Amino acid sequence: MEINLFAIFATVALAHFIALLSPGPDFLLVVKSAVKNKKQVAIGVAIGIASANAVYIALCLIGVGAILASSIVIMMAIKLAGGVFLIYLAVMALKAKKSDYSFLANAVDVKESNESTIAKEFVTGFLSGILNPKNPLFYLSLFTLVLNGDVGLGFKIALGVWMALIVFLWDAFIILVLSHKDIRSIFNRSAFYVDKTAGVILGAFGLTLIYSAIFKANK
Repeated sequence: MEINLFAIFATVALAHFIALLSPGPDFLLVVKSAVKNKKQVAIGVAIGIASANAVYIALCLIGVGAILASSIVIMMAIKLAGGVFLIYLAVMALKAKKSDYSFLANAVDVKESNESTIAKEFVTGFLSGILNPKNPLFYLSLFTLVLNGDVGLGFKIALGVWMALIVFLWDAFIILVLSHKDIRSIFNRSAFYVDKTAGVILGAFGLTLIYSAIFKANK
């Protein structure tokens, strides 16, 4: 039984980490925050995203995830809210002027007067994670391997804690890499273009979610 549990843990953990390597809205938000803020502030996004993932993991563990995924109305609402939120972030990024990033051009450390707060970054990260319809669907499909009577609650909780922790550590790693002096300097000089590119992609994600919620739901 222990060998089977280890195999299940390894399979789920590997699939989860591979999914993290695929760039999405959360990844873009982490990069955006890391470029524009000190790492002590940007870490708020990582905590927020990990917390949102932890919520869905907990819901799937207690069986609520299946209810969410099976409800067309709930999933449509999540998609619409997520799409609107991503489009809002995209508009904020696209409307910013080049002069708004001038303070970064020759600075490796971001000035406090121009940075966000860890609380604001946390809220942004949490909303991004909780309004991403792929998260409940992903965790529900992943937990179908372990949501059975043969697996104890302790094992399920341990697996859930592990995945939430890995989400945080991966995002924190990205922030740490981008806080390195040389890498940070390169990104600071290109922050305007990074933000604009991220804005376009986030907007595309948002429009796709809204299209999926409105048009595909009616088919």
